[in-house]
Amino acid sequence: MKIVIVGGVTGGMSAATRLRRQMEDTEIIVFDKGPYVSFANCGLPFHVSGEIEKRSSLLVQTPERLKARFELDVRPETEVLAIDPDLKEVTVRTKCETYTESYDKLILSPGAKPFVPPMEGLNEATNVFTLRNIPDLDKIMAQLKHTTSGQATVIGAGFIGLEMAESLAKKGINVTLIEKAPHVLPPLDEEMAAFIEAELVQNGIKVITGQSAQVFKDNGKILVMEDGSELESDLTILSVGVQPENNLAKDAGVELGLRGGILVDENYQTNLADIYAVGDAIVVEN
Repeated sequence: MKIVIVGGVTGGMSAATRLRRQMEDTEIIVFDKGPYVSFANCGLPFHVSGEIEKRSSLLVQTPERLKARFELDVRPETEVLAIDPDLKEVTVRTKCETYTESYDKLILSPGAKPFVPPMEGLNEATNVFTLRNIPDLDKIMAQLKHTTSGQATVIGAGFIGLEMAESLAKKGINVTLIEKAPHVLPPLDEEMAAFIEAELVQNGIKVITGQSAQVFKDNGKILVMEDGSELESDLTILSVGVQPENNLAKDAGVELGLRGGILVDENYQTNLADIYAVGDAIVVEN
């Protein structure tokens, strides 16, 4: 049997290693369009703060080590462009070539991507970032070297937004946290969120709730708020939510569910034969 997995990191690599332990003789191929197939994505904000000092500490496994230990064929920087469920093959592209790879079983683990709202001036901004992977982290760390006034803004006060605000503050940067909802961590009750906001303020973070940033000016160095006020920012992190990376599945005819998530059954199988999905991109009964 030949199993192809699209996407590494948590979902894809967990599936690959678990399958190897159960099926010693199966051919397992893992494609990932990024340069790193196994990294500690939850640790990314803590490298910004310096709590995780070495960038290399974020890298959990390499293709070479996965090959040696689990006999996995891991192919980073290889993007899957299309799925043909009738021929049971995928079209993939590397820096050098485009080719097809057949499969008996296909597992999709594309993950979730940051939601980037349409905002005036965003395309011209050079200091606005999202945080999903190691390359995103590298861009943020490079920008931090050029913060002249030490002003940073985090848009979105969800879990990742709070982690980034904390990490930037620990680095000695003045942080402004903006949340459109009436209070930080919107999933919590207002009474509970009040304690969190008080802790943020006590640690020097300026909190703005009930407003959103509307416009970026001066290549992102100026943020214009709903009430017309302006904020200076050397570095801005967008953390306003995520959405499933579903284009590949959608184009193949995979059924989608709530908010565009890949719909799977209790066995993580999609509506298409021999195609499964795991991770942040799926909708499943929990």
